[in-house]
Order: sequence, then structure tokens, then C-alpha cells
Amino acid sequence: MNEIIFLSFAVFLLALGLVAFRLGKMYVFILIAVYSILMNIFVLKQMNLFGFVVTGGNALYGAIFLMTDMLSEHYGKKDALRSVWIGFGVSAIFVMATQVLLAFVPNELDFAQPHLQALFSITPRILFGSMLAYLIAQSFDVWAFLQIKKWTNSKWLWLRNNGSTMVSQLIDTLIFTSVGLTAFEWLPIGGIIPVEAFWPVMWATYAIKVVVAMIDTPFLYLSYWVKRD
Repeated sequence: MNEIIFLSFAVFLLALGLVAFRLGKMYVFILIAVYSILMNIFVLKQMNLFGFVVTGGNALYGAIFLMTDMLSEHYGKKDALRSVWIGFGVSAIFVMATQVLLAFVPNELDFAQPHLQALFSITPRILFGSMLAYLIAQSFDVWAFLQIKKWTNSKWLWLRNNGSTMVSQLIDTLIFTSVGLTAFEWLPIGGIIPVEAFWPVMWATYAIKVVVAMIDTPFLYLSYWVKRD
């Protein structure tokens, strides 16, 4: 059941990215901001996919990579990097807002504070890891995508899409799993997975991201068909 839900959700997110691209790059920026917020909430959930333990934000993150690659392909480095900074900035605002919300003293009628505390008290570390991984991996993805495009004289769209994304996703997964999730003693805030689960979770998460990267390739080709003249 999880696998069917995940693949359906991934296709839906990728298709929505294509719709946003059709409407114009400003809509792509907006959707990246929305996906960035959702991703940093969804990552709190752990589940089993294809026999692996993974976190819930993988489909959203893969969809962000598709939109970044579409911007790189059609609009160039400047707009692609702008989208990276938009996602980063929105995540920073989100974590600040959640901590302000928790700082308010609830009254006797409030029922939400314990649930918000459970959800957002660990969010700063997760978001720091996510933001750090996002900024480094997405910036690398933009650079790698355009370099491969240059080396191949704009041929082999599938190669620059999958090549740049798969390496970038590996960088992202290593950083996020270590800094954002794992309960390493050298980090000041506790993590949500034990140290011994680091490598299984890291490789499983990366494998799922590779699946999404392969699914998104047809959508990048379709971007030429749906792009406004």
C-alpha cells in the first residue's frame, strides 16, 4: 500500500510542477516554496517503502529537483539559483515562525500545544540539516546540470537530468541524514533515528530518491512541449 501511495503521490507532485512551469516561472518559484515547507514537515514521518525504512519527504524533494532542472534547462543559471534561495528562505521563515508559535504561553482552553510541541520542538535541527543539505545539493545540481549540458553540446537531456540529480541527491542525503536526523553525540540536539540506523536509512532514502529521479525524466522532456512560446 505504501508503495502505491508513494508512486502516485510522486507522479502527482511532478505533474503539478509541470503545470506550474506551463503557467510561468513565477508559479514554479511559488510551488518550490510550498514544497519546501511541506517537505520539512513530511520528513518527520518514518515509513517502510520497498522493504526500506525511509522518511516522508522524498517525493517532495525529488519534485523540487525536477523544477530546478526545468529552470536550469529553459531559463538558465540565474533563475535556477534564485529558486534555490527561495526554498532556503522559506524554510528559514518557517522554522522561525514555528518557534515563535511554541513560545506563546497557552491558556486553559488550548489543546494543541502538546501536539505542536511534539511536532516542532525537534524541527530546528531537522530544518537546519535540511536547509544545509538543500542549499549545498541544489547549488551543486544547478552547476552540474549546466556543466553536463555544456560538455554534451546540449545533447542527451536524460544524462544531465539524471547525472546531476543522482550525484546531488547523494550529497543531500549524506548531509541531511547525518546533520538532521541521526542521534550523534557530537550534535547539540537529539536526533530521531539511532546512530546504528544511519547507513541503512541513508542508503534506503537515496535509493528512493533515485527512483523519483528516474520517474521525473519524462516530465523534463514534456517541459519542452508545455512551455509557453
